[in-house]
Amino acid sequence: MDLAQLEEWSMTAVVTAGIIFGLAFIFYAYDFAVRTAGRASARTHKSLRIGTSLSWLGFVVIVAAVVLRGVAAQRVPWSNMHEFSITAVAIIAGVYLFVNLWRDVSFTGMFVTGFLVIVLLLATTIWYTAVKPLMPALESAWIVIHVLVAILGTGFFAVGAALSALQLVQARREAKPKDQRRKNAYLDALPSSEKLEQLSFTVIIIGFVLWTFTLIFGAIWAQKAWGRYWGWDVKETWTLIIWVVYAGYLHARATRGWRGTRAAVLAIIGFACVLFNFGVVNTLFKGLHAYSGLG
Repeated sequence: MDLAQLEEWSMTAVVTAGIIFGLAFIFYAYDFAVRTAGRASARTHKSLRIGTSLSWLGFVVIVAAVVLRGVAAQRVPWSNMHEFSITAVAIIAGVYLFVNLWRDVSFTGMFVTGFLVIVLLLATTIWYTAVKPLMPALESAWIVIHVLVAILGTGFFAVGAALSALQLVQARREAKPKDQRRKNAYLDALPSSEKLEQLSFTVIIIGFVLWTFTLIFGAIWAQKAWGRYWGWDVKETWTLIIWVVYAGYLHARATRGWRGTRAAVLAIIGFACVLFNFGVVNTLFKGLHAYSGLG
């Protein structure tokens, strides 16, 4: 089969997934808007279910896009920003959906799918890169382990950040006397801020464990590629910064009694560092990890 044709099919699947996630976002946003206005009904519950169903469909399509890209490249498809992005979307969507099977977090669907649409828009425009041979440093089995674990960790951090953001909104509302709270069916349907915080904490713990292995596997890969475990390359440094921020979050919450707003803000700062590492460090900074494929 023509590998160029497979690459084209992958791109078509990426665009299709973007459209599907966009539709899911619209249904989630409709549910959010109607509930916020205090007009919840069976129709809005149906809108939520449609949004989740579309998210599953988008997940299947983006996974197909990643597989097609990998077959076209004849290697694992995460050696540049385009490939990182579509793989990240597949994994973040998967984390959101499978966490949703464990605990109902469909109320974060609008935020998650909106984020995925933005990433896919970037992946198909400014981050798009045609299939190229691997750089020598990437010709290692450790790319499969290191990058996959990193993106899995990012998926859990993304869901944790969405839960923390909703926690802040819910906590602000709960701080008001009940008779002064504006009617909001969306927030009424959410768990309490305390439960949102606990759920976010659980999800972030999983992400932190994965990120710890990201550091370990990255050091092993660095030894294989460059003959040293650590070199303070900008990407290595920011990966460590992210680990320190989340370690601080877990430590402050577990031993210093940080709860509520302070914990949620720190969790969001952690994810902001993840986004900076992914979107800015990968594209604008030079170093041994300059694998964006751009420029």
